[in-house]
Amino acid sequence: MEIFTAAGFYALLQVMAIDLVLAGDNAVVIGLAAAGLPKELRGKAILVGIIAATVLRIAFAAITTQLLAITGLLLAGGILLLWVCWKMWRELQAGHAQRDQEGTEALTNTDLNADGTIAGSVPRKTFGQAAWQIIVADVSMSLDNVLAVAGAARDHPTVLVIGLAMSIALMGLAASYIARLLNRWHWIAYVGLAIILYVALKMMWEGWHEVQPAIVSAGLLG
Repeated sequence: MEIFTAAGFYALLQVMAIDLVLAGDNAVVIGLAAAGLPKELRGKAILVGIIAATVLRIAFAAITTQLLAITGLLLAGGILLLWVCWKMWRELQAGHAQRDQEGTEALTNTDLNADGTIAGSVPRKTFGQAAWQIIVADVSMSLDNVLAVAGAARDHPTVLVIGLAMSIALMGLAASYIARLLNRWHWIAYVGLAIILYVALKMMWEGWHEVQPAIVSAGLLG
């Protein structure tokens, strides 16, 4: 198994960091979307969100690895992942500590800031509004997660399978714990961002070398 090689183990470490950060971020977003609901509906919305994220990860995994084998799509995937990095960087720089805390409070049903309320400053919403926000976020973030994992483990099928299974397990079993971890230790998000940036640049580099011969043969590049 390639995980027992130096390259495979290195890829596995990258995948673990990516899963930790993106699964945790996804969980916080789900919690934030559900935070505006009454307590009796909040847990139901969070459960729906986690199940949807799990199903979407499986669905995207089934097609993403096949698509990345098509010439040109590895480059496109790298560019998309680079945009994900830019979005993450802007969010980290904006200092969304309050947002993250509200989402984590809703997710864990715990008053973390001891203000007497759980996600009390979040605007109220209907279950339908919360469910729609969760589904939209799940589609985007599940694709980001699968794309990053597939890019990091592209040459190591075993690592890819382990990474996707880990991603699903983190969302399904440890979402609230991961959210609290990221809320307390913000530097973990920066480490994950650096790894995702590396994966994006690597995908773009390899993708460019895939499409360059076709561009040259078409006479578009000297």
